[in-house]
Amino acid sequence: MQAAAVKKSASAKKAASAKKAASAKKAASVKKTASAKKATVKKVTVAPKKATARIKGAAPARTVVHPPSGESRTALVRRARRINRELAEVYPYAHPELDFTNPFQLVVATVLSAQTTDLRVNQTTPALFAKYPTPEDLAAANPEEVEEILRPCGFFRAKTKSVIGLSKALVTDFGGEVPGRLEDLVKLPGVGRKTAFVVLGNAFGRPGITVDTHFQRLVRRWQWTAETDPDKIEAAVGALFPKSDWTDLSHHVIWHGRRICHARKPACGACPIAPLCPAYGEGETDPEKARKLLKYEKGGFPGQRLNPPQAYLDAGGKPAPPLGAG
Repeated sequence: MQAAAVKKSASAKKAASAKKAASAKKAASVKKTASAKKATVKKVTVAPKKATARIKGAAPARTVVHPPSGESRTALVRRARRINRELAEVYPYAHPELDFTNPFQLVVATVLSAQTTDLRVNQTTPALFAKYPTPEDLAAANPEEVEEILRPCGFFRAKTKSVIGLSKALVTDFGGEVPGRLEDLVKLPGVGRKTAFVVLGNAFGRPGITVDTHFQRLVRRWQWTAETDPDKIEAAVGALFPKSDWTDLSHHVIWHGRRICHARKPACGACPIAPLCPAYGEGETDPEKARKLLKYEKGGFPGQRLNPPQAYLDAGGKPAPPLGAG
């Protein structure tokens, strides 16, 4: 009888020990799962609800989970068009930032703008067009004299060859007139699709999307497309908007890229479309610090054009200084 009691006690102890081990194992498993969940939750910095309070007195950013993944095609179209509408309110005076008075001046200026700023082109072209006002004049120009004028633009020898070449093509193939069709424009030396759409949209009023470096950067940040090839970007973004919006859309995006959504350090805390941007938080989110990153008229600096449209001046923008004026 005593042996049976000892056996029963040993059995109870063994059961209690097994139960304790199972509880410990379960607790460890729960802790491990909680840790794993915690590690996989990615926190994304999201703008205050209305970031158009933009620079002055904007509320501090809050941290929430805000992935745009899984966005439907319909939701993407709505978000993209809303971004364009918001930018149209911020930049109602957006315009091409190259000075020109006719299609010839615009096509030449756009070719010269490769790998330099529009400002530098605008500071250089007055002397060029004063001496060579027509395609016939530039086609017959002495290359060395043109090179000297274009030296401030960089790559001046290649650019001289292009602008003289396109002027000769205009004279021989198009009667000295800039053609108003894409297929004709891209045949001119130095003219690709980007340049052609700048000319079509701004000199002829024919819709086109200008895929420059700013445009490429921003539409990928906004997750409108993951394409990297300019032609594919043009097609993907064009499909999100009615054709009539294409030219103004290009201006809005490029202006925003130059002024706020910079390549290296975007001014997220001063961005009017922050609540719609999947990339919010890549740059400076503090409103005061972000304000110091603003460029051109929003930062109190001149724009790119020496002769900007009156609407830009009325909105507080300033004309750029001529070459050598500081």
